[in-house]
Amino acid sequence: MGRGRQKAKHTKIARELKYSVNETDYEQLQRELNGAKSHAEGLESHVDYDDELAKWAEYIDDEEDVSDEDEAEGEGRGSSRT
Repeated sequence: MGRGRQKAKHTKIARELKYSVNETDYEQLQRELNGAKSHAEGLESHVDYDDELAKWAEYIDDEEDVSDEDEAEGEGRGSSRT
């Protein structure tokens, strides 16, 4: 679909949304907002960020040890070749 047709379609949809008469169910909206809020609060209480970060910190420490060993081996090999 070309840009002109796409823009015309979006304009048509926007106009329909703007001028259509819809009755808003504010009670349903309030229930949805309260439900989402309580669900998000429940998730925050179950996450222990210290444990998550500790897991990744151990991984990073292991990588640093490996790279230090590689550098030490590289220095040893270089001196034996000359």
